[in-house]
Amino acid sequence: MKAGVGLFSALALFLLMGAVFTQRTRPKKPTRRPATTRKPSVPRPAVPAEPEPQEPTDFPPPILGPPSIFADCPRECLCTPDYPNSLNCENRNIRVIPIIPPRAHYLYLQNNYISEVTAESFVNASDVRWINLANNRIHRIDKEVFQKIPSLLYLYAQHNQLKEVPSGLPASLEQLRLSRNRISKIPPGAFNKMGNLTLLDLYNNQLSDSDLGRNIFKGLNSLMQLNLARNSLKKMPTGVPNGLIQLFLDRNRIDDIPRDYFRGFSHLAFVRLNYNQLSDKGVPKNVFNISTLLELQLAHNQLASVPLFNGHLEHLHLNHNSIETINGTLICPYSLQAVDIDNNVVPRLRYLRLDGNHLSPPIPMDVIMCFRHLHSIVI
Repeated sequence: MKAGVGLFSALALFLLMGAVFTQRTRPKKPTRRPATTRKPSVPRPAVPAEPEPQEPTDFPPPILGPPSIFADCPRECLCTPDYPNSLNCENRNIRVIPIIPPRAHYLYLQNNYISEVTAESFVNASDVRWINLANNRIHRIDKEVFQKIPSLLYLYAQHNQLKEVPSGLPASLEQLRLSRNRISKIPPGAFNKMGNLTLLDLYNNQLSDSDLGRNIFKGLNSLMQLNLARNSLKKMPTGVPNGLIQLFLDRNRIDDIPRDYFRGFSHLAFVRLNYNQLSDKGVPKNVFNISTLLELQLAHNQLASVPLFNGHLEHLHLNHNSIETINGTLICPYSLQAVDIDNNVVPRLRYLRLDGNHLSPPIPMDVIMCFRHLHSIVI
C-alpha cells in the first residue's frame, strides 16, 4: 500500500516538472512601435472653394417708378401730368441724382442715399426753383451746381453730413435750411451776395464763436429768421442783421449778453435763449426792454430774478430757473398808478411761465394788478 502511494506521488511530481519546463515564456511588449512603410499619399481632387459672403449693405436697391408719359422722366422718379413741373424722387433709395429734365421747377429728393451733388445732373435744369435734399448722406455740394440753377429760391439740405456751408450759393436764394449737419465752417463771403435770403437755419451743427466772425452775416439785408440753436456758442453772435424778426439761440453755452446788444433792431419780435447758462450777472438790467419784442424765452437758465421787459411783450417763458420771489411792482413796465388811470398803458403780457423755480402760490396781488391781460400763468 505504501509502495503504491509513493509511486503515485513520484508520477505526479514528474508530470508537474514537465509542465513547468515545457511552458513558453511570453515575449515582452516592444517599447517602440515597429517601423511601417507608409503608403504614398494620393492627392485628393481639388474642391472648388465656396464664394466668400458679400459684405452686408444698408443700401437697398433703387425703386423704379412706373412708365411715365414724359419721355425725359428718370426711371427712379415719378412724373405726373397733374404737376408737370415737379420731379418726385423722394423715398426711392437713390444714390446718385439723375439727370434733371429742363421742365422741372420743383425737385423732391429727400429720404434717399445721395452722398454728393454734382453739376452733371443739372446741365439742363436752369429753371429749378425748389430743391429738397433733406435726410440723405450728402457730404459735398459742388459750387458749379448753383451756376446751373441761377434762379433757385429754396434749398433744403438738412439732416446730411455737410461740414461747411456750400460755396457759390445763388443770389436769388430766399431760404437756406442746413440744420442737423456737421457744419463747423462758414467760408468767408459765403453770404455776401445773398440780399434776398429771408431764412437761414443752422440749427444743430458744430459752430463755435470763432466760426462766426463779425462780417459773416454781412449782406443779409432781408434776413428775418436766424436759427443758431444747438451749436457750441458761448457768446451772442456779432454782426446779426438789424432787420431780423426771429433769433433762436437755444441750447448753446451763452452766459453773457452785451448791454447794447439789441440796440438798433427795428423788427425783432421773437428771441429764444432757452437752455443756456444765463444768470443775473450776465443779463443787463434793460437789455430786453425792446418795444417790438412779443415773445421772450429764457427757460432752463440760472436766473434768480425776473428780468425787466417792455410793456408790449405778450409771452414770457422763465420756467426752470432759480427764481425765489416775484415782485410785480418792480417788473411792471409802467407804474401801478398809471395802469389804474389809463387803460392804454396796461402791459400786454398774456402768458407767463414760472414753473420749475422756487416759487409757490398764490400769485402776488401786484402782479395781477399790473398784468391785467394775463390769461395764463404757470407756477
